[in-house]
Amino acid sequence: MAKYDISALHPVFVRQMDALAALDIEAVMKNYTEDAVLVRFEGASVGIEAVRETFTGYLTLKPTLVELQEYIETDDTIFYRAIMNLNGAPEHAFGTLVVRDGRIWRQTAGFGS
Repeated sequence: MAKYDISALHPVFVRQMDALAALDIEAVMKNYTEDAVLVRFEGASVGIEAVRETFTGYLTLKPTLVELQEYIETDDTIFYRAIMNLNGAPEHAFGTLVVRDGRIWRQTAGFGS
């Protein structure tokens, strides 16, 4: 049995998981503000077009949520740890979403053990 009922979590997180599962770049991008920033160890994607470019590449890996291991939220911040399949291989993922006006304004994301 899953530890978290995804549908009961923050609506921005639910929309993001649904968009990623559908591999739908337009749905993903609707979740971000125009001045969004995505920070990863590989670098920062600053602005909506840079975020689009990053996610266009990410979706080629066919990300699939396997298990949401830890999750906590406030009104405007979501912090999570999960196992994602990328090209069919499990990866430990973690990140933070900071929400402004119902969309992702700032995000950190990483993979590792």
